[in-house]
Amino acid sequence: MARSPCDLRILLLAAAAAFIYIQEKIVALEEMKIRQDEERVHLKILIQDLEKRSVQTLVNNNVAPVAAVVVMACNRPDYLQRTVESILKYQTSVASKFPLFISQDGINGEVKKKALSYNEITYMQHLDLEPVRTERPGELIAYYKIAKHYKWALDELFIKHNFARVIILEDDMEIAPDFFDYFEAAAKLLDNDKTIMAVSSWNDNGQKQFVYDPKALYRSDFFPGLGWMLTKPTWIELSPKDRQFIRPEVCRTYNFGEHGSSMGQFFRQYLEPIKLNDAHIKWNSEDLSYLKEDKFLIQFGKDVASATPLHGSDAALKAHNMDADVRIQYNDQEDFERIARQFGIFEEWKDGIPRTAYKGVVVFRYKSSRRRIYLVGPDSLSQLRFLNWTYARMKGNEILIDI
Repeated sequence: MARSPCDLRILLLAAAAAFIYIQEKIVALEEMKIRQDEERVHLKILIQDLEKRSVQTLVNNNVAPVAAVVVMACNRPDYLQRTVESILKYQTSVASKFPLFISQDGINGEVKKKALSYNEITYMQHLDLEPVRTERPGELIAYYKIAKHYKWALDELFIKHNFARVIILEDDMEIAPDFFDYFEAAAKLLDNDKTIMAVSSWNDNGQKQFVYDPKALYRSDFFPGLGWMLTKPTWIELSPKDRQFIRPEVCRTYNFGEHGSSMGQFFRQYLEPIKLNDAHIKWNSEDLSYLKEDKFLIQFGKDVASATPLHGSDAALKAHNMDADVRIQYNDQEDFERIARQFGIFEEWKDGIPRTAYKGVVVFRYKSSRRRIYLVGPDSLSQLRFLNWTYARMKGNEILIDI
């Protein structure tokens, strides 16, 4: 049945009206987008201005900051509050040396509100709405988002605000009384020894039964994380190859984050029992030159060489009955994991390195005593130049002889 000319005119008028309506909506949306973009630019300028003023307020021009301290946060306001309160307990007296920042990833309103409630802290916000593409199937997207947040925050502090050093904390940590003294003393070592990539406050095997000496520090080939400091040149260079890390025997941070990106992995077995240092060490009076690579290699090699070697599948059992430092050799990762389980230390490896290891050697205390247990890799002794060393005692003095 044919339509009348009148019907066609009505349809054309309706189509024209719909077209005009859609065009008006498009123009309105474009105008709204332009206004939003302008608002974002103004907001960004405002935030940068506020950050600049806040940083200027925090930094005393007469005191060169040792390091900026940044707390990395996301969506846990209660954890953030506990962390900040722990930091402020010891940071207030050294605020000019260690200006404090909170860097939030995302738009969680409660976290932002909590962060902005602290007048003595500068707030930064990282917004990244781009989709995350993982390198391998099954990987957690959260780790990629965290990595992007870290890069952004460190660029802000090193490049934009020009700090010489930055200490990175997470929003589920408490700090020890000597946390800031420790990092101030370690800053000199970090500046002078280019073989050190970062200084950490954490020991993966820092559980109460495996530590004894709050002054003891070690070099490590394994990145401990969980409260660490690096310098601006290292960040710009970002060349971890052939670099090492400084870690304490007794932790200077405590991780209480049972719920987070790692989904509580290892928490009850390894993190909850960690001992947080409670002794205030006067680190600026301590001589840390023994941590320089050449000195530490010799002394650590000497300590390992002096330990009593134990062999056999029951070596761990034998260690329980010894009253001296001992060393037990493992053949490969599977063998290490077997021995580690017997003692209760971290079994995990990353990138072919056991946690806390230096030259393949993992050292920990035996039942909170002075005694050290050394788990020694198949190539560790040669890396420590053990085969070229012998010891002689003459007139009560120990002499190192290179043969």
